[in-house]
Amino acid sequence: QFAKAAGARVIATSSDEQKLERLKRLGADAVINYKSVPDWGRKAKDLTGGRGVDHVIEVGGPATLAQSIIACRTGGHIALVGVLTGFAAEVSIPALFSNQIRISGISIGSRADQEDMIRAIESNRLKPVIDRHFPLQDIATAFAHYESRKHFGKVCLDV
Repeated sequence: QFAKAAGARVIATSSDEQKLERLKRLGADAVINYKSVPDWGRKAKDLTGGRGVDHVIEVGGPATLAQSIIACRTGGHIALVGVLTGFAAEVSIPALFSNQIRISGISIGSRADQEDMIRAIESNRLKPVIDRHFPLQDIATAFAHYESRKHFGKVCLDV
């Protein structure tokens, strides 16, 4: 939603067809099932007419980083925000050099960043996607739901 609000063309990935349909309804311009299209980096590049994507929001980590590199345009950027598949990866250094790709590790951010995000949500009338609420006493169930990777959106604890 943030990318669409900023005017970007969005290509989203998931291994779940239902999630891909929801992503389309949220505004994704194109979706790729990375299980049925293992070379999804090339597919993303093809969807840009061979140019490559400007920015990748990389949440998978080691198992998906190589495809993110393939998806990037020359001078592209990868924001590494997750490590769902581990903490160490083999990276094609020549691909980074030859395509001048930048990789940045992204952390949570500051209070000012949070306030900026809230203003962006309000001014663009974005609706955060909430998957499910759990009462605080069901925190173990909430974590199990999150770990199942079946959620779509935020998993919330009500305090």
